[in-house]
Amino acid sequence: MKVAAHQGDTVDLLCHRHLRRTDIVVSVLEANPGLAALGPVLPMGTEVELPDRTATVLTAAETKTLVQLWD
Repeated sequence: MKVAAHQGDTVDLLCHRHLRRTDIVVSVLEANPGLAALGPVLPMGTEVELPDRTATVLTAAETKTLVQLWD
């Protein structure tokens, strides 16, 4: 899916807003050559290709085990 950056957007903010996760920032940067050269804050209107929401579902191997403090 293609999204356009709003004023003050970063790649991780776009990932969080549209996909509700930020652990795919590296793959988004790899899929959009030249995006990292624009700097941390993207120019307004920059189009960024994000993976489909269905492609971003975590598999069981990718999930992290939570450790409770009082276990």
